[in-house]
Amino acid sequence: MAGLVDFQDEEQVKTYLENMEIECHYHCYKENDPEGCHRLVDFLEAIKKNFDEAAKVLKFNCEENHYTDSCYKLGMYYVTGKGGLTPNLKTAYDCFLKACEKPGKKSINGCHNVGLLIHEGHVNDDRPDPARARDYYTKACDGSYAPSCFNLSTLYLQGAPGVPKDMNMALKYSLRACDLGHVWACANASRMYKLGDGIEKDDAKAEALKNRARQLHQEQHKSVQSLTFGE
Repeated sequence: MAGLVDFQDEEQVKTYLENMEIECHYHCYKENDPEGCHRLVDFLEAIKKNFDEAAKVLKFNCEENHYTDSCYKLGMYYVTGKGGLTPNLKTAYDCFLKACEKPGKKSINGCHNVGLLIHEGHVNDDRPDPARARDYYTKACDGSYAPSCFNLSTLYLQGAPGVPKDMNMALKYSLRACDLGHVWACANASRMYKLGDGIEKDDAKAEALKNRARQLHQEQHKSVQSLTFGE
């Protein structure tokens, strides 16, 4: 057990990590436990720094076990070319789609990334499809994913093929993203109320949203400082 290991003792730590790796391999390949496979990926990444082997486990766990979190992470590997994989956005899209279609911790993130790749034209012969992207953004936004709510607000704010400009919908999703902590969504909603841009002008709401944007910006700035200098 971890509590019995003296982490100041190099040999004890080495033995502990070797046993952990064996255990993860056993759970993954002998017991066919998808969560065990994903733990093996975490171990290979964090401890062994063996991303090539991690990519192999991710492929197995996504393609054979259809484990959502592994499909999502495999998609990110294909986006960046991590683990010796050839960067391929269409293959990444397939991975994200698998993650999106099945419940899991990363399914909402997967839906958002599917929306992004469709929106940017990386899937359908380099032809952006805002209307299809909207459907995946909506799914992710319904799961409280702020960037998708913000992207929806932008789509409706500007209008796009298959997505008519709709200021009420733009405001709706800006406010939703703002509630979820998206700074620029708060700023956009504030501007809409300030100008009365397609909606009823309301200076009080505009000011409240501007203050909310300022507060979120300050909180994020402090968070970055804490991560950088906190130790």
